[in-house]
Amino acid sequence: MRSLNDSWTLGGHRIANRVVLAPLAGIGNWFVRLQAKRHGAGLVVSEMVSSFGLKYGDERTHREFLRIHPEEHPMSLQLFGHDPEVMRIAAGIVAEAGADMIDLNMGCPVRKVCKTGAGASLLDDPDKAVAIAKAAAEGSGLPVTVKLRSGQRPGERTGFDLALRLVDEAGVAGIGFHPRHASQQHKGTPDYALAAELVERLDAPVIVSGGLSSDENALQAFERTGADAVMLARGSLGNPWRFERLLGLRDGDPSRDEVVSELLWVIDRAEEHLGVDRAGRYLRKFYPWYSETLGLTKRQANELLTAPTTADARAFVNHFAGRSVEPLAA
Repeated sequence: MRSLNDSWTLGGHRIANRVVLAPLAGIGNWFVRLQAKRHGAGLVVSEMVSSFGLKYGDERTHREFLRIHPEEHPMSLQLFGHDPEVMRIAAGIVAEAGADMIDLNMGCPVRKVCKTGAGASLLDDPDKAVAIAKAAAEGSGLPVTVKLRSGQRPGERTGFDLALRLVDEAGVAGIGFHPRHASQQHKGTPDYALAAELVERLDAPVIVSGGLSSDENALQAFERTGADAVMLARGSLGNPWRFERLLGLRDGDPSRDEVVSELLWVIDRAEEHLGVDRAGRYLRKFYPWYSETLGLTKRQANELLTAPTTADARAFVNHFAGRSVEPLAA
């Protein structure tokens, strides 16, 4: 009987289990990936990184997005872009940075990405998509995977068809498949029947994503599709214990002290990554996730969200916990 605890192979790398952290734009930096690893994820994927930013030496792109923690391997770094030659150079830079694999984003529905010819817009330009995947593999020498949507618009199967070509013509090592069309964004029921059809047709591993906002949904998608793995995205934000539960490493929700310790760890790592001032602003998108997990009242959640600095946020969290817990070790 299939289990999420089973090991498997992707691009020549042995993956310890079948639960993957999805690429989370603007979120999936090194410490978010490390957190997922600490809680059991077998593979982690970075937030998407601009191939143009890498090629043209953007200082922030190189400093912040290429940072890889030694304890997060195996890891994949996700790139996006529309130019094969630029992608070839960027992929080489990623290989030098120490990534184990490269993932290509061909499913992002955000307009500012699509209007450049990247992301989900590549579903309508399969020849270019195949050329980009080939260039990434040639430039890096690393296994390449691609994350796709089922199509741009309702009823389309362009992502399904592109997946077949990417494996057959570009030799990609695996496909991350989100069976919603791009115009749905993250709404509506994913077409898991289409994902199951792709699993049957494709001669490469398929990682299913989309709609996995609960433990039950993730397990059902794994069983219904026959996919090689499940990819957790928003469902793991502020709740990395979901990885543990899916792998049978724990039962039930974390205690208040566990959540508080985790949040203090996140605050410390954000300061380490961005500096104290930027971390205070950056973490405002993290606080609502932990507020929900902690069960804060609306007033308490607002107090945390509007904390002027990380020191204020840390003081609030310690006060809420009765100052009885300390942050986790780095």
